[in-house]
Amino acid sequence: MSLLKTVESKFFQSEIPYKPMGKYVHFLSIRITESYPLFQTDSELNKARVRAGIKDKTTISRLSMFKRKQSTPERLVGRELLRNYGLMTAEECEYNVAFAMDNPDCIIYGFAIGDSGSEKSKVVVDTAFSITSFDESHETFTLNAPYENGTMAAKGEKKSDGKLDGEIGTVTARINQQDHILPQVFFPSIVTLKDPTEASFLYVFNNILRTRHYGAQTTRTGRVRNELIGVVFADGEITSNLRWTQAIYDQMKSNNTLNAPDPLDEDDVITAAKNAIEALMADEFIVHTDLIGDAFISLINEVKTLTGSEKGIQAILQKADAEAKDYAKKHISKKKTAAKAGKE
Repeated sequence: MSLLKTVESKFFQSEIPYKPMGKYVHFLSIRITESYPLFQTDSELNKARVRAGIKDKTTISRLSMFKRKQSTPERLVGRELLRNYGLMTAEECEYNVAFAMDNPDCIIYGFAIGDSGSEKSKVVVDTAFSITSFDESHETFTLNAPYENGTMAAKGEKKSDGKLDGEIGTVTARINQQDHILPQVFFPSIVTLKDPTEASFLYVFNNILRTRHYGAQTTRTGRVRNELIGVVFADGEITSNLRWTQAIYDQMKSNNTLNAPDPLDEDDVITAAKNAIEALMADEFIVHTDLIGDAFISLINEVKTLTGSEKGIQAILQKADAEAKDYAKKHISKKKTAAKAGKE
């Protein structure tokens, strides 16, 4: 039974196919920082030296949000829901430790566990880039680790080995500096799902909407909101995150809405993002159906209604789980049996 009434069934596969069948859905999202997240490698914020716009050929440094820093938090949100509604247990499927290989997370987002088997992800996410430059999008903070007495001065505290952590009155050297991304920094990001079924489409859609934290998992910050502005159904891939970001920058520059050092206005960004993607899609040479702006409202309202009720989210998860188990039975169990026979 179909769960959606606002999207034609022709855009979906009836079951998860074993081979690529040339159907794509692209989720158009603007990731908006709402605190001070960290997208970093080796203690430094990720950044890239790129052209400011498509028309504006000035070279600038932009913050980078690597693909795994986007897909991993989203799939973990999906895994939480599967466990919450009894469709998966922590014992049978533990992320990056032991994959069950037969649930929506494993089949849609993929897995690789050596000789036991692997499944290529059907979700494709590329590195996203900030609209504004690196210099306008980050700030350096000085961090300290005070004693329990609330000060930086030792008062006889002991370390784990029993020795004093400095003479009484000594000021600790536990001070560090760390670059943080500022609030209201915008990262346009396209999430692509290959050969979607209706259930896998809703599963990924819901994960994007629900995910609220990205970046370094050890921090207490990282709040990011995903503002979806549309979806594109197509028979191929569309433009890159970088080109979309550059087109948005050109739009905002021509509209005089880049007001550094002030943060960008969200309404200006959303308007520019819609205009930019529509212009880029007009230049594509693939077959595509765009639900952007007003055309997207009825779909996102229907999805939010579905995912906002216990009955609706259970229907999505159960249908996605049934499809994943059917796929695993047909294709993955055969590979596992063949691999086992080869070892014997």
